[in-house]
Amino acid sequence: MSRYHSYLNSAKEIIAAYHGEEPFASFIKKYFAQHKKFGSKDRKHISHLCYCYFRLGKSVLALPVEEKILMSLFLCSFESNDILAALKPEWNEKVSLSIAEKCSMINDQCSILNVFPWKDELSEGIDHEKFCESFFVQPDLFIRIRPHHAEEALLKLYDAGVKYEFISPFTIRLPNSFKLESVFDINKNVIIQDYSSQQIMHLLPVDHGKSLRVWDCCAASGGKSIMAYDVNPHIELTVSDIRESILTNLKKRFAEAGIRKYKSFVADLSTHSPTDSYRDTTHHSSYDLIICDAPCTGSGTWSRTPEQLYFFNQQAIEKYSNLQKKIISNVIPHLKPGGHLLYITCSVFKKENDEVAEFIKSEDDLSVEKMELIKGYDKKADTLFAALLQKPL
Repeated sequence: MSRYHSYLNSAKEIIAAYHGEEPFASFIKKYFAQHKKFGSKDRKHISHLCYCYFRLGKSVLALPVEEKILMSLFLCSFESNDILAALKPEWNEKVSLSIAEKCSMINDQCSILNVFPWKDELSEGIDHEKFCESFFVQPDLFIRIRPHHAEEALLKLYDAGVKYEFISPFTIRLPNSFKLESVFDINKNVIIQDYSSQQIMHLLPVDHGKSLRVWDCCAASGGKSIMAYDVNPHIELTVSDIRESILTNLKKRFAEAGIRKYKSFVADLSTHSPTDSYRDTTHHSSYDLIICDAPCTGSGTWSRTPEQLYFFNQQAIEKYSNLQKKIISNVIPHLKPGGHLLYITCSVFKKENDEVAEFIKSEDDLSVEKMELIKGYDKKADTLFAALLQKPL
């Protein structure tokens, strides 16, 4: 019993010290490095309690921290839990109830709809209640099998005795705790990529065999670039991002993925078009496809990083929406007539999604070919928005 109270007290101390300035995963790693008294089992339990706490989001903010931790642990548990069995046995007996039933049972103040209180800001088509419930479920780990590696990848999983789900034609669902590096050469034969993100492949207008010029303008870790390359290895690829360090990391990943022929440059597309900073002016306005996986609130991924839900300020929606419009305005001049823009966010907010797509239509005279909200909150995956637009000839 005293051990479980110790876990609670440690979780309370960590939560009080954390203010959301950095990802919680890196914060708690530093915390445990400074407090070496915790064993691996202790770290696992304490980390879980902290993450459960953040999953309550904006609900029951006025309750004492300890009560909130136990409440959130109950909501996140779907089988018997040692801490609940010791400290809240009456709750532990009810872990198999639905999340909505648990909420109504434990506290009149605990409304599932308060977890994510920005219902009016959601893109059309999102079920608010189901989305709120999804925060209490840890998403799964997904990988995409690269072309010509399916048999090899599945055989490796079979040999390792790993429980997995194969989702045809190229997706594997795995437990979130699975150590991929023990089985795979990451980036060479499989790519770590959320299930919903993998669905972007169906929107890519990258015909196999044609040498198309593609610019991934907010490349980040390069997942969409590798996907475009896997669809058509003949593309002429250009990548850019705001910091040199991002492109340095990208260079390493591309090398692992076997992508050697590409161009890259640093540009802050929120302030200027890259004409002045990118010296290859020969093809300046001739990209067949521009992929803009835009900076966003990341609200479609918060079940992976629930601290962002807890610390979110609604004013950030407008900030990101304005940023996205600036970026789009600075990249569209580099799209050739008849070329395509693929606009992507991992947001659930309409001001970052539908309204930006409408902005692109009205400001730049592009037509929408496809627009899709890729819902993952009911699949233990992320939720994304994507719009494929075409510039007139």
